[in-house]
Amino acid sequence: MTITLNHTDSVESPSPGPVSAPPSLLVPLDAGDPTHYLNRELSWLEFNSRVLAEAESTEVPLFERLKFLGIFSSNLDEFFMVRVAGLKAQQGGKVADLPPDGMTADEQILAISRRAHELFDRAYRLWNTDLYPALRRAGIVLVKPDELDPVERAALDQRFRTDIFPVLTPLAIDPGHPFPHLRNKNINLGIMLTRETETEAGFGVIQVPAMLNRLIPVRVDGAERAFVLLEDVIARHVGEFFQTTRIRGTYPFRVMRNWDLEIDEEEGEDLLQTIQAELRRRDRGNAVRVEIGMGNALDNSVVRLCRALHLDPSEDVYRVNGPLYFADLLSMIEGDPRREHKDERFTPQVAQPFREQEDLFAVIRERDVVLHHPFDSFESVVELINQAADDPDVLAIKQTLYRTGGDSPIVRALARAAENGKQVAAIVELKARFDEASNIRWARWLEQSGAQVIYGLLGLKTHAKALLVVRREKDGLRRYVHLSTGNYNPSTARLYTDVGLFTVNPEIGEDVTALFNLLTGYSAPSKWNRLVVAPLGLHEAVLGLIAREAAHAKAGKKARIHAQMNALVDVDVIDALYAASEAGVEIDLRIRGICCLRPGIPGLSSRIRVHALIDRYLEHARIMRFENGGESEIYISSADWMPRNFHRRVEVMTPILDPRTKGRIEKILETHSADTQKTWVLHQDGHYDRIAADGVPLRCQLRFIEQAKERAKKTDHSRGSSTFHVLDVPATEEERKIRRVKERQKKKQQNELG
Repeated sequence: MTITLNHTDSVESPSPGPVSAPPSLLVPLDAGDPTHYLNRELSWLEFNSRVLAEAESTEVPLFERLKFLGIFSSNLDEFFMVRVAGLKAQQGGKVADLPPDGMTADEQILAISRRAHELFDRAYRLWNTDLYPALRRAGIVLVKPDELDPVERAALDQRFRTDIFPVLTPLAIDPGHPFPHLRNKNINLGIMLTRETETEAGFGVIQVPAMLNRLIPVRVDGAERAFVLLEDVIARHVGEFFQTTRIRGTYPFRVMRNWDLEIDEEEGEDLLQTIQAELRRRDRGNAVRVEIGMGNALDNSVVRLCRALHLDPSEDVYRVNGPLYFADLLSMIEGDPRREHKDERFTPQVAQPFREQEDLFAVIRERDVVLHHPFDSFESVVELINQAADDPDVLAIKQTLYRTGGDSPIVRALARAAENGKQVAAIVELKARFDEASNIRWARWLEQSGAQVIYGLLGLKTHAKALLVVRREKDGLRRYVHLSTGNYNPSTARLYTDVGLFTVNPEIGEDVTALFNLLTGYSAPSKWNRLVVAPLGLHEAVLGLIAREAAHAKAGKKARIHAQMNALVDVDVIDALYAASEAGVEIDLRIRGICCLRPGIPGLSSRIRVHALIDRYLEHARIMRFENGGESEIYISSADWMPRNFHRRVEVMTPILDPRTKGRIEKILETHSADTQKTWVLHQDGHYDRIAADGVPLRCQLRFIEQAKERAKKTDHSRGSSTFHVLDVPATEEERKIRRVKERQKKKQQNELG
């Protein structure tokens, strides 16, 4: 089901406080000057450069360095498939709207190509001169088939004939055989050949099967682990596929294509079926980049390849001196038990309030609880949904699902709740980029379980992270709410830093109910109590909060903004921050990824400081603190400060009201700001440098880990235990199931007795 929201609906949002001047007046006089803004795409490339810097750091354990190199590689894939593909679609068209920095699509593509080539060269220089030699010293080697001893090479050849050869399809390209469609991101072998009766060079392609393991284990004397690449094994035998020709050279290559969804929702009667069809179509999107690996590729062959793919040989070809796509190489270290090459093992800890009592509803009734993932375990969120699914007093569960992951315990619990007769509404965002297929699968299963599955609002992505549990209690119905900055995905909750809030605050509960009614019905409430919702006022509220700080500064009151998020792109917000800076507001921004604001420019942004942190966990939380003249306000949000979040997505920003939880968020911000080990500073020209460490070094993510362990130990000791418990809740799904059965039996007995 897809419904439409009228973007012009008038909805009253919570007032951000008194503002002495309208936000429209609190902008620089020369607002809109292209020199005020950094280019979004180039800023993203600088983010990926910082990811690569972690792979380059010798202070990072070896296996973690390889992981960062793989992340760098997969990040670039997504960037080209979406952002560069979008720019290429603009080329040749009459696109009147330029980005705030004024660069045309052609100028951006050229600048991206130059910077991306620099990053590729840097990555492969790192691989060849540092990382791979270090892996060899650790006994992990990647060899060519010809480097194996005769016995092992013969065994590999036999494996090729029995397990690989039958799967392959050689494709000769000539007037009778047109250039084949090459799948997105798939590795191929380009074969340059000449027929005996012809003088002109021919061309052939063998697509390396993606369903076969790319890394083939082999035995090499003195190595703990040894592998050969599947494409190298196939290349060794190309002559067997083109027996009537002379092979002049072979090289691996890989094509990136436009991978963004193009959906006309108004024309699609069934959004789920429309997206399924689009997923099948987009693998045939236009090519945007080709990588060519080690081999003896002749220039005329590359030109021919580019001509077939409609690519520019000077801008779109990336020749690499090493194996294609580093992310695949992570298989080399999978299962390796050596801890000296990995980050210190850490198991997320159950938050202190939930360690003291197994009944999560009782805990949340008593107080608001903030979780800081992955330092606080996400298991508490999963357990609340599990308890709600089996609790006979729970009447309804409503939840947004954006990226749930593969085998999701949350979706299983929702399905079980529906089967138990509860009202279950799941807002499944089918347009969650790169997770569409997974979400379609879960949506079908939930529907079959009896849950009401809603596919969101027409023209908008549902990006808000919200959970509502309605429970019947002695004093009436009570609403239990969870709001988060991150997805309901137990896997990424161990990899991303996020914050989440549990509360039974009646005003927030009423707002979250209205939010779900908005998502499942047709209208928004006339007024929100505490939540600020996009696209119904979040943009205006953020501008108002910034303007209020500027008004306080002009009045001589305390004025400061401290915001942490993934990206800052929106021009109106940037201009408001510029104006606030020159009004006297001290502004500290911690932007992990894209930042289009130029800090530190006299007369424009002299009081604005921008930092970025790259560490073991991906910084993903969105937290905003406004000094408000000494009566500070703190918000958490699902939204970055980007046009798409303000205008094309359903997002939620919620205030932190309870003094204890507010203090917890304050400490998170303070610790994050004190980091001297993994933080970078942004300069006004767009480049980043590692921050200079003064005084005692502090690595904030390590400090968060230490604090989580200390809180857990303190709780255990206060309960008279000398052992260190990681989880009070059952560790496995089977144990949880046993406990739920026992709890149901106990409640049934109590009801019968009383």
